[in-house]
Amino acid sequence: MSKLTFPSHPLLLGFDQMERLVERTARNGADGYPPFNIEVTGPHSFRITLALAGFREDDLSITLEGRQLVVRGQQTDAGSEDRVFLHRGIAARQFQRVFALGDGVDVAKAALSDGLLHIDLKRHEPEETVQIIRIDRK
Repeated sequence: MSKLTFPSHPLLLGFDQMERLVERTARNGADGYPPFNIEVTGPHSFRITLALAGFREDDLSITLEGRQLVVRGQQTDAGSEDRVFLHRGIAARQFQRVFALGDGVDVAKAALSDGLLHIDLKRHEPEETVQIIRIDRK
């Protein structure tokens, strides 16, 4: 007898993209920079908080690509050619962090404050409906 995995279970129809989503998320989550929190802020709302010390609003971009929330950062170090460092431990580092959003989850707002980028998400609960399917005679 063969072992059935989650997406190939015969009673789960239309979930074939779930395995690819889990694999892609596992690959993208390998880098630990920047650190982030995800918290529940209400019955249908969430907040992603990324620690982005040294980044300005102009250094960041937030896009929604399909059902993926993509946060990118590239620090611009203006005027660094005139500066002489004895030690440089704070690097101007670029990053990309991807979050997979479920159906019905939308971005409500984003704000940068005190080195923390807050992205608020809201889940819209679909109305539960009963649909009657007519049976055709042959």
